Amino acid sequence: MSSLETFARAELARLDETALRRHLVATARADGAMAERKGRRLVSFSCNDYLGLSNDPRVIAAAQAATARYGAGSGASRLVTGNHPVLAALEARLAAHKGTQAALVFGSGYLANLGIVPALAGPRDLILIDALGHSCLFAGARVSGAEVVRFRHNDIDDLAAQLGARQAGHRRALILTERVFSMDGDRAPLDAILALADAHDAWTLVDDAHGLGVVEPGIRAPLEMGTLSKTLGSYGGYLCASRAVVDLMTSRARSFVYTTGLPPSSAAAALAALEIVEAEPERSARPLMLARHFTGRLGLPQAQSPIVPIHVGEAGAALALSGALEERGFLAVAIRPPTVPAGTARLRVAFSAAHTEAQVDALAAALVELQSSLRPSPPPCGEEPEVGVAG
Repeated sequence: MSSLETFARAELARLDETALRRHLVATARADGAMAERKGRRLVSFSCNDYLGLSNDPRVIAAAQAATARYGAGSGASRLVTGNHPVLAALEARLAAHKGTQAALVFGSGYLANLGIVPALAGPRDLILIDALGHSCLFAGARVSGAEVVRFRHNDIDDLAAQLGARQAGHRRALILTERVFSMDGDRAPLDAILALADAHDAWTLVDDAHGLGVVEPGIRAPLEMGTLSKTLGSYGGYLCASRAVVDLMTSRARSFVYTTGLPPSSAAAALAALEIVEAEPERSARPLMLARHFTGRLGLPQAQSPIVPIHVGEAGAALALSGALEERGFLAVAIRPPTVPAGTARLRVAFSAAHTEAQVDALAAALVELQSSLRPSPPPCGEEPEVGVAG
């Protein structure tokens, strides 16, 4: 047996012992909020398709039409093969939606942050990241070579202290946070963060992957990035910013320059979905309404977004609760370290406009029935997630 094989088997055994091994389970998404797994239809609460637009006939038709006209792929980097008109139209619409001068589409949200951050910061700069920020924010920061500092989750006082103590001696300071945090569903205090950034001439990047179209955006950051794969039901990432910043990314963001452009079908689908978001505000309001109905039923703090964590504690207990819910017809996948800090394994319940109130009530009733499996919600410990959230 080779040393590589020995290493891989030993690591898998260690993951098995701590209930942290991941497995791919064949699952097909179906109509509405349903999923098909192991021959059963389950109500899925583990999908980020917050408005159900990935299965909307208008979005599907846009993707099909683009594929029929332009083909399945884009052929090469946009700087090599040319700027596709569908991508240009999507960027214009994203910029208008965010109220910025320009936008740039990347291959994914992870690729966006992997390119944006190093294009703005380098070894002589300072980057401050919320301790519970997504893995791709940390990945981009590390690639940059800047000094990277975590501040306590949503703690404006700690951010101010860190910025005040460390900014001297650096050329630039960049603050990275999320509008809606993907594992806890809470929101960043952006008004306070942006005011602090202005006072220190720091630049703020907000990851809006889980907020676009489903929470009121409030104040905008100078750097607004997100994905096309959640609310918009397609695939890809984007940055909305000033024209000068976007033009700089076109030359300097390596994850844009050196990767194949987004397929026309993905761009056309996202464009159609964004039009629906803007035309149907009642659809956008529904996921948060359902999340708050759910937290009310369980006596949990009122939801701030369509994401509600059900804290369990240990990874094995979270897996057991997820399995018990699956037996009752619900898909609510366990989230375990290192995606979340040790001791805070949970079910991450995500609500969609495609859910019915009856489905939400049924999930709440099942959780009440299984309440002996639950532990009180522990406070986030502020540890940095080392692995990004899938999807």
